[in-house]
Amino acid sequence: MDSIKTDVEIYIAGFPKETRQQLQLLRQTIQKAAPDATEKISYGIPTFDLKGNLVHYAGYKNHIGFYPGADGIEAFKQELSAYKGAKGSVQFPINQPLPLDLVTKITEFRIIQNLNKAKLKSKKK
Repeated sequence: MDSIKTDVEIYIAGFPKETRQQLQLLRQTIQKAAPDATEKISYGIPTFDLKGNLVHYAGYKNHIGFYPGADGIEAFKQELSAYKGAKGSVQFPINQPLPLDLVTKITEFRIIQNLNKAKLKSKKK
């Protein structure tokens, strides 16, 4: 097994244990929902890319930030209403279980968006 740590693993390793566990769980959930996506650091935070930025996530002192973009938030506004958020982001408190089923649904929604957008771009060429 390759022992070289990726940039994402280095990012996650910099957090306290509880936050690290939440970040790893979120990362694994997104990987499972988007197996064809690649990981990178973008805007200084872990990002999944599939024909463009798919979702981002980040660790903070009291919450995990999840960034599926404005459309991802709007499409799941009702389900996300229990959490603090903004136009393109949501905050999941560190001391509560992550809503992994919801993260999966949002990620799958974003995959469809990105693939449709890529399809439209390729037709214009």
